Amino acid sequence: MHTEEELKLKFWKALSSDMVVMLSLANVENAHARPMTAQLEEDRSSIWFFTSTENALVKNIGRSSKGVGTFVSKNHDLYATIHGKLTLDNDKVVIDRLWNKFVAAWYEGGKNDPKLALLRFEPSNGEVWLSGSSIVAGIKMLLGSDPKQDYKDNVARVDFRAM
Repeated sequence: MHTEEELKLKFWKALSSDMVVMLSLANVENAHARPMTAQLEEDRSSIWFFTSTENALVKNIGRSSKGVGTFVSKNHDLYATIHGKLTLDNDKVVIDRLWNKFVAAWYEGGKNDPKLALLRFEPSNGEVWLSGSSIVAGIKMLLGSDPKQDYKDNVARVDFRAM
């Protein structure tokens, strides 16, 4: 059985390794999710995304500050949907702190590139699921175990504000 706290920690560990989130604005018509590379800090209070001022998320952020992130770990053993506040936050101190060679490769003008935008996503709540598909789950089902009962301990509603 997994607690909410355990699933939250598993989520942060997977995100720090896999880093790609499908990010969108809630309540905006035709707001398609975009694959975005997450930048994390130790406090885990925000997820940061470098992007371009030409990105539809940046262009539409004034219409809604409610963001939705969808995450799948690379080995498909953890899934999450995250809701929270999405804002444009071009704080130079944060940009300096998060800047790295992978980000720099996208911006010819470096940290002062006029197309550089930094999004701040402050997760509030969501759901985290561990995959119920495994060899062990298959064997347990063959032996008569109810997969629904086993799986209920692999999902949790998560409050990301409580750390």
